[in-house]
Amino acid sequence: MVEIDVAAPLDAFRLFVIGSTCRSFAPEAYIDDAEVFAEREEEPGAIYVEAADKVTLKKIRDITFVNARDVLGVIYNSKSGNTALRWRQSGGGAGRVTGEASTNSLTNLAEANVLPIDWVKDYFRKKTAEAKQAENP
Repeated sequence: MVEIDVAAPLDAFRLFVIGSTCRSFAPEAYIDDAEVFAEREEEPGAIYVEAADKVTLKKIRDITFVNARDVLGVIYNSKSGNTALRWRQSGGGAGRVTGEASTNSLTNLAEANVLPIDWVKDYFRKKTAEAKQAENP
């Protein structure tokens, strides 16, 4: 698990959640709409969007798609329990992502532009070097 604390726009975190949960079956119109978010009630793996205005659109499999405006926060927990992240608004669509992420989630965070790809590559290089050093002390 990797500790995450990074500034990120809401749409990037929204795309991370979609990419991590329902990209393969979400309607393209929902993916393209910056006001559509994925929620999931099940534990483990709950996803919740806190917003001033939220309307349920459609449930597909275990994901409920909602249209949300004036989003204050998004809570994301992976089904595996290895990732627990929160996005909190800091003003005007900007916010901060904090929590813990698995190495798989790091890749998804980079693909959604929540984390810089160079940061993720450096992290994996460092871990690979540490593993090699542990094998050959």
